[in-house]
Amino acid sequence: MDDDLDAALAAMGPRLRRLRRHRGLTLAGLAAETGISESTLSRLESGRRRPNLELLLPLARAHGMPLEELIGAPQTGDPRVHLRPIRRDGMTYIRLTQRAGGTQAYKLIIPGAAGPAEPVPQRHEGYEWLYVLNGRLRFVLGDQDLTLAPGEVAEFDTRVPHWMGNAGPTPVELLILFGPQGERAHVRARPRPHGTRSAPSAARAWWCPGSLAARGSGPARREG
Repeated sequence: MDDDLDAALAAMGPRLRRLRRHRGLTLAGLAAETGISESTLSRLESGRRRPNLELLLPLARAHGMPLEELIGAPQTGDPRVHLRPIRRDGMTYIRLTQRAGGTQAYKLIIPGAAGPAEPVPQRHEGYEWLYVLNGRLRFVLGDQDLTLAPGEVAEFDTRVPHWMGNAGPTPVELLILFGPQGERAHVRARPRPHGTRSAPSAARAWWCPGSLAARGSGPARREG
């Protein structure tokens, strides 16, 4: 048994307790579902008994989850995408990519704002692309204070101080691509209007080093 699985099994007690309590079950109720005695379940949750396959299989069935998810083992070739939201600073991030390194994709949900927020710009290494799905996004980049509407896109160098917030009372939903420094969007295929040989300039990806480039249903608007 490898070190990762050993560590996962060692952490099983608190995980089993959280699962049981989340379902609102008592030890007696879980014992009735699994056929495992209350005393054995209690020892598993306290870490005084090491779980084995004979105990884990009925627990996985009772909680309605695959065995590897129950024990928190590393996934190996599972084709399903497990989207687990991450909540940070009042916003919800959902990671859409599963691989480590390279460009990462996220969906970001920003709750509605009761009033104007005070921007706190930050900076870090990287390059970022935004696409607004719903709501109105307030986006501060350097000395620019902009509002992006659904269908509008922005790409920028994250070394420039930047901040995102909600510009209205309804939640904002957007897609984010975050890549290493030096990466840029590449448009390999552009729509070709009927009767012409070249695509219109609006179909091209815009990019300005150290500043905002936005395109979509309309130009980005400066607030204030």
